[in-house]
Amino acid sequence: MPELPEVETIKNEVAPQIRGRRFVGVELFRPKAVHEPSPEAFCQRLIGQEIMAIWRRGKYLLFRLSGGQTLILHLKMSGVLLLRDASCGPENHTSAIFRLDGDNDLHFVDQRRFGAMWLTEDQNRVVGKLGIEPLGPSFTPAVLGNLLSPRRVAIKVLLCDQHAIAGIGNMYADEALFAARIHPLKKANALSTDEIERLHRGIVKVLQGGIKRKGASVNTYRRPDGGTGKAHLEFQVAHRRGESCLYCGSPIQRVSLRGRGTHFCARCQPDGA
Repeated sequence: MPELPEVETIKNEVAPQIRGRRFVGVELFRPKAVHEPSPEAFCQRLIGQEIMAIWRRGKYLLFRLSGGQTLILHLKMSGVLLLRDASCGPENHTSAIFRLDGDNDLHFVDQRRFGAMWLTEDQNRVVGKLGIEPLGPSFTPAVLGNLLSPRRVAIKVLLCDQHAIAGIGNMYADEALFAARIHPLKKANALSTDEIERLHRGIVKVLQGGIKRKGASVNTYRRPDGGTGKAHLEFQVAHRRGESCLYCGSPIQRVSLRGRGTHFCARCQPDGA
C-alpha cells in the first residue's frame, strides 16, 4: 500500500506540472471509485476547474480547485497516479483519466480496485478524523507519549492507526520499530520515556528517508513518470522475512498482527512486554 513517503513523492512530482492547469474532461472507467457526488456529477463538475494547490494529508492527495471544491484521492492498496502524454489511452486497471489543458494528463491506475475519489466542498468529511502528521512541527516525543499512554494495544497496531498518526502504514511502522529497537507486540502504554524518544526519532528518520528515496516499489507503486522508488533497497526488516538481519545476522521473522504481516528481528527487538 502506498504510505506517506509514496504519496508525498507523488504530490511533489505531480504538483509542479499540473498546478494552474484546468480539467477539460474526465474518463471514468470504474464509477464505483467515486464516493461523492454521483459519478456523473463528479465528471461534470470537474470540467473547467483550475488546480490551485495540491497537498497530502496522511495517505490522501488533495487538490484545491478554483470553484471552491476539493478533489480527494486515496490510492488504497495499489493505486498509482501517472502523468501520461495526452495521446495515451488507458492501460490495464485504469480507474480514471483526468484530461487537462496542455500536453499531458493524469491517469489513476489501480490494480486491486480499492482506490477512492471524492469531490467535496467540505474536505473534513473525508480527512477530518485523521490523526497527527508525523512530519509536522507539532509531532514531538511528548505528543507521541501522550498518544501512547492510554493505549494497551500493540505498538505496531497503534502506529498503523490513521486516527492516531496519519500516514504510517505497514512497511514504515516495521522500519520505525526496528530503528527504535522495539518489539512490535509490546504494548503502547508500556514504552519507557527512552523508548518513546527512540521511536519518535525512528518514525521521522524512516519517513524522511522514504521520501528522499522517492518511495518504496515493493509491489505496484510507481512514481508519476512510471519510474520506481528506491526506499525498499534500504529496508532493514520490512518484506525481508527469512533474510539475515543486517546488524546481527539473525533471520528476520514475520508474524500476522490483526491481519498485517509484521517483520522484525527478535534479537535486535527483544520482547520485553
